[in-house]
Amino acid sequence: MLSLGDRHYYGHNIEIFMEIDQDYYLIIDLEATCCDDKSIPRHKMEIIEIGAVLLHSKTLEIESEYQTFVQPILNPTLTDFCKTLTSITQGDVNQAPHFPEAIQGLQKWLYPFRSYVFCSWGKYDKTQFERDCQRHNVDYPFPSKHINLKKSFSAIISSSKKFGMNGALEKLGLPLIGTHHRGIDDARNIARIVQALKSKTQES
Repeated sequence: MLSLGDRHYYGHNIEIFMEIDQDYYLIIDLEATCCDDKSIPRHKMEIIEIGAVLLHSKTLEIESEYQTFVQPILNPTLTDFCKTLTSITQGDVNQAPHFPEAIQGLQKWLYPFRSYVFCSWGKYDKTQFERDCQRHNVDYPFPSKHINLKKSFSAIISSSKKFGMNGALEKLGLPLIGTHHRGIDDARNIARIVQALKSKTQES
């Protein structure tokens, strides 16, 4: 069983992670345009896939999922590196909605649920959403609260190390399911990490 560490020292992160008032953890993973030759700087990266799952905070069951590819505008042709890393094809993004329409689809999916907290593995996904919203003059679609699950994971297991999603799965003895660096598969795997952490915390 994973150690929860010193509750006094880590209490703030544990409280944020374990005792949300909302009904759902909205777990999102994004994929974005990328390269291995510095031709796409970080501030010009664009979302090309949104993967999202709604995990009920009490039952720990996934109740709904959303996935869409997104057509980039600054660098509409994916690099070979990006296609290899993500397994997303040029055809996937060519046929996809642009960011404003993708956000409308996300909001339509979320509408029946209302009570949720946006969570992601690290802060990148939140930052990338903010950048793309600003670029397209679209309102940021989530409430202000955001849970950085990477930080929560390290706090709960009493580690100063920052774990990638794969490393967290290994630490928990969980296999990777699906394809890494695909938004919807990574969102599902992050949900499995949340399920495991909640269960282990409740057992302690």
